[in-house]
Amino acid sequence: MYVHYLFAAVGTASPKPKWELLYIWDQATLEAKAIIFILLIFSIMAWSVMISKAIQMRRAKKLNQFFTTEFRSQSAVLDVYDRRVQADGCPLFAVYNAGSIELDARLKTPEGGRKKQASLKGIEHVKRTMENTVAQESLKLESGLILLAIAVSGAPFLGLLGTVWGVMSTFGGVAQAAAAGRAADLSAMAPGVSAALITTVAGLLVAIPSMFGYNWLVHNLRVLTVELDNFAQEMVSKMETEYLEE
Repeated sequence: MYVHYLFAAVGTASPKPKWELLYIWDQATLEAKAIIFILLIFSIMAWSVMISKAIQMRRAKKLNQFFTTEFRSQSAVLDVYDRRVQADGCPLFAVYNAGSIELDARLKTPEGGRKKQASLKGIEHVKRTMENTVAQESLKLESGLILLAIAVSGAPFLGLLGTVWGVMSTFGGVAQAAAAGRAADLSAMAPGVSAALITTVAGLLVAIPSMFGYNWLVHNLRVLTVELDNFAQEMVSKMETEYLEE
């Protein structure tokens, strides 16, 4: 008798509920799963860009600090250039090196020496060369941010598309059931609606971290760009002081 009651209790016990997200994933349509897969690719790309650009900008800041200290400790503007110092990956060094090469070319004599003064036109050429290098270095630091901008603006709309599509499919099924004379209550609609909403959640999970990362990177990019502009102006000022004809 006890064994009979035990088996009866086991038979009437409610099944263990499935994990919520796993259940919703099982209820999702093929279109919703495809959109979530696309959003997953967006998320991987966005995090890759954020991590790589954060490392790049942090390294650029450190190298800029070291180079600024070295540059300001020299008495002449071309001292670092004459020592053939190399600082790969340093934006300030790239600007300095481009300006120094151009200035050295303007000061060269046919005998291979270096003139004491440069003309105003020559200094202007050096200045334009440095401005061009500043723009190029800014573009290098900015490269890849477009992917974050796409993730921020596009991911929520992809998620919304999946939600609208899923809700449309759910109500279409309810309408067909009603036309066939079958009852369509909330329990029949809930799985389809919850599965449709998961795409919006996925879109927001991609867009929100991308938004914070994008804003942080843009702020650091502006700081580095201003630093490059200020350094270029400081270097041109030193060149004019040392080499510009009276």
